[in-house]
Amino acid sequence: MAVANQNLKYLRKLRGWTQEEFAQKIGIKRSLVGAYEEERAEPNYEVLETVSDLFKVSIDDLLRKDLSESKGSYLAKRRQLKMIAETNVIHFVPVKAAAGYLNGYADPEFLDELNTFTLPMLAGGTYRAFEIVGDSMLPTPSGSVIVGEKVHNLDDVKNNNAYIILSKSEGVVYKRVLKSNRTKNKLTLVSDNPVYQPYQVNAEDVLEFWSAQMVLSRVNQGQRWDVTNLASLVSNLQDQVNNLKKKMN
Repeated sequence: MAVANQNLKYLRKLRGWTQEEFAQKIGIKRSLVGAYEEERAEPNYEVLETVSDLFKVSIDDLLRKDLSESKGSYLAKRRQLKMIAETNVIHFVPVKAAAGYLNGYADPEFLDELNTFTLPMLAGGTYRAFEIVGDSMLPTPSGSVIVGEKVHNLDDVKNNNAYIILSKSEGVVYKRVLKSNRTKNKLTLVSDNPVYQPYQVNAEDVLEFWSAQMVLSRVNQGQRWDVTNLASLVSNLQDQVNNLKKKMN
């Protein structure tokens, strides 16, 4: 029955569903999906019948054939389509998953369990979305989702732009980045809210940069600012950045 177990896992991943989503589709508990995929339990005939109807695959093929090796079939075409669209799929890292992201950011199994969505207005690239909490980046409100594009090289990080940064010491944070001409092994992370002091991290400790492209937030989540407060906030931030640049250069 191991072939059927692996086929269920393969079909789930082919559609880009989490175990929870797959469980809902076939009318069983998520824990049972996990048990099937880890071969701690065998899917019964009713489950196989449901999966057969869902994916238009015969029960005999589910039991006997490794579907991941199928060529020229409906499944192979689905896989090709998924690979073509892969750059448009945005994995969403909620706050509750942020702690695990440090260990699982490069693990396909971890990423596969994250929910995904797409945004048609984004150009081709690799994107990820992160939920942020706290007021360090006001006026961006706590609970907003930052959609970032992957930056593959530190040289491509631009001074004073906003990034989601994954580092060994800080985990996932949303800050502006300042690079120094004198100390290239150090990066200064700056909050938009001047109440929070800038701090430094070692460049070698940074695992990922995601350049902020979009901010998604609920309509009733926006922070209300009057013109005086906003002008004061911008002025304080500009003074803070100018002082940092003087020290770094």
